[in-house]
Amino acid sequence: MKNKIILGASIGNCVHVAGIINFFNIARTHGYDTIFLGPATGVDILISKILEIKPDIVAISYRLTPENACKILTDIDIFRKNTDLEGVKWCFGGTKPVADEARKFDFFDYISDGFDDIDDCACFLKGIEKDDKNNEYHKNIIDRINEKYPYPVLRHHFGLPSYEETLDGIEKIANAKILDVISLGPDQNTQQFFFNQQNMDRKNDGAGGVPLRTKEDFIKLKEATNTGNHPLIRCYSGTADVFKMADLLIDTLDNAWSAIPLCWYNELDGRGNRSIEVSIDEAQKLIKYHGDRNVPVEINEPHHWSLRDAHDVMSVFMAYVSAYNAKKYGVKNYIAQYMFNTPNTLSFSMDLARVMAMVDLVEELADDSFKVYRQVRAGLNYLSPDLDIAKGQLAATTFLAMNIKPHIIHVVGFNEAEHAATPENIIESCKIVRGVIRNLVNDNLDLSKNTAIIKRKEHLKSEVKYLSDFISDFYKNYEDPLANAFVLADCIKRGIIDAPHIVKNDKFKGILSTRVIDGKCVAYSEEKMAELSEKERIEELRINGNLK
Repeated sequence: MKNKIILGASIGNCVHVAGIINFFNIARTHGYDTIFLGPATGVDILISKILEIKPDIVAISYRLTPENACKILTDIDIFRKNTDLEGVKWCFGGTKPVADEARKFDFFDYISDGFDDIDDCACFLKGIEKDDKNNEYHKNIIDRINEKYPYPVLRHHFGLPSYEETLDGIEKIANAKILDVISLGPDQNTQQFFFNQQNMDRKNDGAGGVPLRTKEDFIKLKEATNTGNHPLIRCYSGTADVFKMADLLIDTLDNAWSAIPLCWYNELDGRGNRSIEVSIDEAQKLIKYHGDRNVPVEINEPHHWSLRDAHDVMSVFMAYVSAYNAKKYGVKNYIAQYMFNTPNTLSFSMDLARVMAMVDLVEELADDSFKVYRQVRAGLNYLSPDLDIAKGQLAATTFLAMNIKPHIIHVVGFNEAEHAATPENIIESCKIVRGVIRNLVNDNLDLSKNTAIIKRKEHLKSEVKYLSDFISDFYKNYEDPLANAFVLADCIKRGIIDAPHIVKNDKFKGILSTRVIDGKCVAYSEEKMAELSEKERIEELRINGNLK
């Protein structure tokens, strides 16, 4: 099938071409052929080329004086009205004052004034009209991803201590048309005691998020998204009564996807009272529960270990284990979250190598029945409490994360280290991220080809293979060890899967020691004052009697 053609030019005496060239770059990613007539193109030349080429779209740009633009557009309008150009669409790009003049003419199908969004441009190129009267926004995350890619879908966490402020904030965010997914942050009372509210300590209401106490509270928040760009909404799993909570989120929010921790939200981190054995078993059943209902699943496991200063091998290994369990228990659409800057002392190059190793191993599992979508985010402990510095950090880590061509960017507000995100913070943070995306999505810059990064990536993959093979052999009498709840719990108890900051007691060893050396987080022997390979680390566990 022949590609559609866009004919474009900077018209009149305008020599500015950057905007239209960027538009053409976007158009080519959507399957268009583009013909650029160049800067300062006269109306007569433009007209002759339109008649000769008969394009599907004519794109014109003007960034000088509005009054001059009006005269040129009048000449074009006269030509258009006296010529049979059925089916040809027209679009215009310019500064806002010039674009406002262009809006006085009725023949433009799309006008860019620099304040419009990438989504608007993509929708025009795909022939999708988006407004509140004729809404075409997709109602599920996979369709939204497929509609926008290679532009990532944006997600942001939101939940204020006041329910009313959260409700109003969701509507403000939706009307800004800047965010695709609102990730609802409930308070800890909601997560732990929603179905047993008599056990709530009301002094903790609003701690960590929005207090939700009735089913109607959830429904009203969902209804608040029915404006603007109709963002999807999702919510974290509870830390108790997880199946009841899953039903509640699906029924009230049409939960865009479920985020399920495999080894956490239990006695290991104090965010619940369940034993780790029960918690992992329930997590696996919860994964299957969502897989059976065709709800996408994210297993936010790798960064839980990195946030507790586990070495890079551990986070890469747990990324693979998470995806392995998702596939094992029937997930069809898997959202793999990759948190950069974790720990926050990693160098950018070694951090990218770490995430690339995760991507390689996770996507080895992909097939027709198990689709993998890459989600990236800045590290929780990365952003500075100095908000101006944090804005630069947010942009920098977005630049880094774009190297793995993500499907979703989990935007971490620049305000994260200083205060909970307001709607205004979220909108500004998303604009910062979108500004980075504009300059990278069609660029050939690719840090992943750096030889030092590739070397580190391959080393991590080989270390993960050693650890995986060891566990499979050590627990060979158990069925499918990497997806076995008892095996995973036992690995944590023995220190095979470990992190320096987990609680140390009779049940959990927490003996792993790590250091950041040359930008890499590595297992470290305090006694030998040296980095440990996985073989050496496991041997130390054996010597210390942890593998009996």
